[in-house]
Amino acid sequence: MSVERGPRARGQGPRGGSRVTEPRPAPDPPPGPWPLAPGPLRDFLTHLAKERDVSPHTVKAYSRDLRAFTEFLSTYYGAGEWSWGGIDRLAIRGFMAHLTRSGLGKRSIARTLSAVRSFYKFLHRAEEVEANPARAVGTPKLEKHLPGYLDRAQIGLLFQMAETRAWEGRFADVRNLAILELFYSTGMRLSELRGINRVDLDLVSQQVKVRGKGRKERIVPVGDHAQLALRNYEAKRDELLRDVGGDRTAYFLSRSGKRISLRAIQYAVTRFLRQLDEDAGLSVHSLRHTFATHLLDAGADLRAVQELLGHASVSTTQIYTHVSVERLKEVYRKAHPRA
Repeated sequence: MSVERGPRARGQGPRGGSRVTEPRPAPDPPPGPWPLAPGPLRDFLTHLAKERDVSPHTVKAYSRDLRAFTEFLSTYYGAGEWSWGGIDRLAIRGFMAHLTRSGLGKRSIARTLSAVRSFYKFLHRAEEVEANPARAVGTPKLEKHLPGYLDRAQIGLLFQMAETRAWEGRFADVRNLAILELFYSTGMRLSELRGINRVDLDLVSQQVKVRGKGRKERIVPVGDHAQLALRNYEAKRDELLRDVGGDRTAYFLSRSGKRISLRAIQYAVTRFLRQLDEDAGLSVHSLRHTFATHLLDAGADLRAVQELLGHASVSTTQIYTHVSVERLKEVYRKAHPRA
């Protein structure tokens, strides 16, 4: 199942305006952080990267969280010596309180606690500690925020603007339309779209292989509008490769022929979203929310949407049902004579 739109109104011609220079790709991050970590932490981070094959972003986040934990323990115990086996739940609770006083949000604190739990689980399996004290510390209760999304009229306007620019035939504009179409057609994450390789996308069968969190793969359908935009982009990309050469593995390229950066994708998408509503705080992730909300509005099964989004738990997907219900309530209140 994929999101499909009805026929869109065509624009009246090319839009004016100065050409916006695409930002240079961000430099690649330095090698993994584990060489700088103390013994047990280094072993754990190496285990994550090499044996569990988690993403570099997760390794970096766990490294940062566990460094903060280590620094807190050094202050907590003062001049006294401490060991990983001697840490108790009170020390971990003190660390959570310290993070709260520092102004860290509940979601970030929950992620940090998850890192500590995973580290102690690793130590326990290696028989370095007798128990996992982090299991006795409760996770902060997270507030569920209804995600921002675009309604169908906004989606129509978004693609009308993108198509108008693409008609001018510049490589970046044709590519950016294809990026928008693929985001809305598949609901994939920003990092997932950037990571797509040429072999992952099959426009004949209209499907794409997506590598999600934890390196889990899923197959997602690609809609007709997206298929057309992607074919147009491929023609421009092949011209670019013939002229300047470049990466023949990556699907989406910069004008220099390299794999497009996350920052460049964000810049291209948010530029259009700000034109729709500058004060709404819409982001690239809003297209993912829009994908899920529109599917559920049209009667899609919650489990099917879960699979398409790549959520490990259906509870994560259920937040979109709240969006749909709230929208229906608003329609009811406006339309029903005795609401």
